[in-house]
Amino acid sequence: MQNLLDFDRAALEAEFVAAGYQAFRARQVLKWIYHQGVTDFDLMLNLSKAHRAWLVENYVVALPEVAVSRLSVDGTRKWSIRLTSGELVETVMIPEGSRRTLCVSSQVGCMLDCSFCATGKQGFNGNLSTGQIVGQIMLANAEMAEAGDERSVTNVVLMGMGEPLLNFDAVLRATNLMTDDLAFGLAKRRVTVSTAGVVPGIRKLTEHSEVALAISLHAPTDELRNVLVPVNRKYPIAELIEACRDYLEVLGERRSITVEYTLMKGVNDSVQQARELAKLMRSLRCKINLIPFNPFPGSGYERPSDRAVRDFQTVLIKAGHSAMLRTTRGDDIEAACGQLVGQVADRTKRQERYRSRPVPVGQPVEQQIPIVELSDQEMKGVQI
Repeated sequence: MQNLLDFDRAALEAEFVAAGYQAFRARQVLKWIYHQGVTDFDLMLNLSKAHRAWLVENYVVALPEVAVSRLSVDGTRKWSIRLTSGELVETVMIPEGSRRTLCVSSQVGCMLDCSFCATGKQGFNGNLSTGQIVGQIMLANAEMAEAGDERSVTNVVLMGMGEPLLNFDAVLRATNLMTDDLAFGLAKRRVTVSTAGVVPGIRKLTEHSEVALAISLHAPTDELRNVLVPVNRKYPIAELIEACRDYLEVLGERRSITVEYTLMKGVNDSVQQARELAKLMRSLRCKINLIPFNPFPGSGYERPSDRAVRDFQTVLIKAGHSAMLRTTRGDDIEAACGQLVGQVADRTKRQERYRSRPVPVGQPVEQQIPIVELSDQEMKGVQI
């Protein structure tokens, strides 16, 4: 039985046509599921009995199962979602005024192992399906309604567990549904795909999509970024920026790229590094989000002082950049940026390696965290 949530409009129309039904019947089904919230095929009364029987025989609408729900003092909600494998992935909803931003996961863990991210320390055990990705939105809308919040999700950021562009096909179908008027109907600028710098994925996205793009930069030089974001050794900063500029050609003059920069004490938060970042970003139409590091056990990094953060931001603003300080939300429930961990049956054995290695103290950052090679085993099954 296939999950209908795995199909975007084009794929679902193709299913119906291949079975001898008219394409517009697929559009009717989409409206039942995403507009009316109906998942029982027998209640889709504008379909014939034959259509409904065919759907019952071949398809299901499988929604995620909530294992744990947590509410922060600041209103942020985090749901741990149980997969059929028993593993858990996490999704976070951040309310702000009339906006409801959902941070969605795209993989079970993450293979890229950025040194300051708790998710990467969990290792990796596979990709989420399209239905498991969009199901997080449906779950959030239902849970918020049950809690008395009448507003639906207004913005989606694929910044949860995983590297979205290493699960390209499922993520593309999911973003198609997010922006489809027959499904969630979100504006393209309200759906953001965040990448650690998988350049081939950005190139492919350029051919297929116009959603917003965010890059997790975190360093102004290749030397430092090689350590913080190991995928930089394969796709260095110059290649990443070039790919982003090409994507901006698709988005048009009124759109920009978001640059995410996590500030860590004594690592990448100096005034000199701010000047280097300001110079580097001159060639890219962007806005810069500054994120003070959110601590987690065993990270080896510390949150910078408020003064260091302000000084860093001031350098960027004086250089003419839009530099916003992202407010930490949900850190009391481990829902802040970089803190999502879930529960991963790690086939990369990364959890074991980290548990067996003591956290060094007082060493230069280049010596604290080993540069990680992406092995053939870890890359197996990844879709670009």
